[in-house]
Amino acid sequence: MGIPVYRSLCFPSLRTHRCSMMVVEAGLCACLLKGRGNSVGVGRRRIVGVIGESQISNPEHTRLAEEVGALIAESGYILVCGGLTGIMEAACRGARSRGGITVGILPGVDIAEANRYVDIPIATGAGQMRNVMIVLTAEALIAIGGGFGTLSEIGHALRAGKPVVGLRTWQAVRGGEAAPIVYVETAYEAVEAVRKILGS
Repeated sequence: MGIPVYRSLCFPSLRTHRCSMMVVEAGLCACLLKGRGNSVGVGRRRIVGVIGESQISNPEHTRLAEEVGALIAESGYILVCGGLTGIMEAACRGARSRGGITVGILPGVDIAEANRYVDIPIATGAGQMRNVMIVLTAEALIAIGGGFGTLSEIGHALRAGKPVVGLRTWQAVRGGEAAPIVYVETAYEAVEAVRKILGS
């Protein structure tokens, strides 16, 4: 049998997605695909977000993002990101190279905006507000490099109580105290930190 097609209940611009189940949580589409391991419910795989700059500021960030994406896929997680270029594209490319599933939550209304390594593009028409959607969809996030958009995603994640792993990204301090971000130096350490956080 082929994979059933479900219609989106969230965004008017989203027509169809080939996935095993579409659920609506707080107005967001979370694509939960059946797979082995790392499950928190029947047929449920964990979702890890990768956030970072769309215009690469350091070529090393591209390599790190691709390695992170590959390790996310090897760990059996679904990768969610903003679906565009830069860190997002590199992470998706890495995940796809290991047979992983990639979800891109796009700022615009056209799924054609997604980079070619996104399996499931979600057009929101929400502009930068889609940053919040990425954060709320992910169960843990890895921030790599990043500009002010990435900084906003880190802030939204911390406010929502989502764990953040930082890889050569912003140092966040509030009231003289460091924000609860787990800083690491390598892609392996980043994904290993996520495994420990998620307990899988």
